[in-house]
Amino acid sequence: MNTEESYIRPGKFIDPLSDYGFRHYFGSEPNKEILIEFLNDLFEGERRIETLEYGPNEHDGDDKEDKRVIFDLHCRGSNGEYFIVEMQRILQEYFKDRALYYTSRLIQRQLPKGKAFNNYRLPEVFLIALLEFRMEENQRTHYFHDIALCNKSTGDIFYKKLGFKFIELPNFVKNGEELESGHDKWFYLLKHMSKMDKIPKFLDKRIFKLIFKIGEVSKLKKEERMAYEASLKAKWDTQNAFDTIRKEERTKAENDKLASARSLKEIGLLSNKQIAESLKLPLEVVEKL
Repeated sequence: MNTEESYIRPGKFIDPLSDYGFRHYFGSEPNKEILIEFLNDLFEGERRIETLEYGPNEHDGDDKEDKRVIFDLHCRGSNGEYFIVEMQRILQEYFKDRALYYTSRLIQRQLPKGKAFNNYRLPEVFLIALLEFRMEENQRTHYFHDIALCNKSTGDIFYKKLGFKFIELPNFVKNGEELESGHDKWFYLLKHMSKMDKIPKFLDKRIFKLIFKIGEVSKLKKEERMAYEASLKAKWDTQNAFDTIRKEERTKAENDKLASARSLKEIGLLSNKQIAESLKLPLEVVEKL
C-alpha cells in the first residue's frame, strides 16, 4: 500500500480537518448546536451564544474591481454578533493581513450606503481560525491565541467588538490526561478524531458524543462517501505539494549555506569553528569542504 492509498482510505470517523468534515460537523443546519458549543467553549464565558443563523459565504465588493471575499463559515448570533470560522491548511503569504481584510469587509458591509449618516455603531465581529501550520516557525509553545485591540501602555482592551482566535494545531501536543479546559478537549478532538476507533473517556460531554455519532464513515451514503474521499485526496494532494515545496526550500537554503562556507574558507579570515557557528552548520561538514 503506498502513502496516498493509506491516507485516502478513511478511518472509522470523518476527519473534521477535511473540507467535507469541517462542513459536516460545523456547517450543517441540523447540527449547528455543535458550532454553538464550540464557540461557547472558545469564549469561556466572555459571551454566551444561544442561537446562530448561517449567512452567505461569498460577498462581492461594492465595485467590480473589489476582491470577492469567500468565508468557510459565516454566521450571526442572537445578540447581533458575527462569527467567521475558517480552516487553514497551508500557510499563506500575508495570512494576518487576510484575516484583517475579511473582518474589515464584513464590518464595512454593515454601514448604510447612499445617504449621509453619523451613526457609526458597529456590530461585534470575530474571526476564528483553525490552523494546520505554525504562524511563526520558531514559536512552538503557544497553540491558542486570543487577540484583541489593546492599549500597549496599559494592556487594557481598547475595542471589544473585534477579535481573533487562532488555534495552531501543530503546537497542540497534549495527551488526554493533560487536557485542562473545554477548548483543549475540542483541539484534541479536531487533531486526533480521524485516527480514533472509539470515544475516549475524557471526551465525556454530550456534544462530543453527538459528534462521534454523526461522524461514522459507515453511515455515509454512496455519494457522500465519494465526496468525502475526494475531500481527503484533495487534502493529501495539497499537503504533499506543500511538503515538496518546503523540502526544496530547505535544500536550497542548505546549499546556500555550504556555498557561503566554501567562500569564507577560501578567504581564510575565519576558523572552521567560527564559520560553522555563524552559519549554524556542523563543524565536521565545514571541515570537509
